Amino acid sequence: MRDFHKAMLLAGLLSMPGPSWAQTAAPADAETYLISPRDGAKLRNPIIVRFGLRNMGVTHAGDAAPNMGHHHLLIDVTEPINPTEPLPSNKRYLHFGAGQTEMKLELPPGNHTLQLVLGDANHKPFQPLVSSKIIHIRVLRSKSVAARRS
Repeated sequence: MRDFHKAMLLAGLLSMPGPSWAQTAAPADAETYLISPRDGAKLRNPIIVRFGLRNMGVTHAGDAAPNMGHHHLLIDVTEPINPTEPLPSNKRYLHFGAGQTEMKLELPPGNHTLQLVLGDANHKPFQPLVSSKIIHIRVLRSKSVAARRS
């Protein structure tokens, strides 16, 4: 009877779906990066942000093809990325689920940080994490606002 219980337990475990925390594998040499703007840039709105990716491909959200993902732009995010959860979707976590590789961005004047994170079909970060360096930019007041204040 003991063998029967072991066999039933094993059959049950094998029929369960994979763990929801399992991450999609990425090549060890995969890299995402910001083509523009450059770290330390002083810019006026609108800001053109261009995304780069090496050793993987860009696709739309929901596409589980191997070595493919889509970009997420993190704006002024200071908390660590949870590798087992989908990236949030809000004003600080912008999703590019249609496979976009650039955007126009409007930010309030001041200092900001930008970082790219590549997500899998379900918006989860890859393992190992495919993310850019965090860059720092300064958004200047528009010339029309500055002229009106003079």
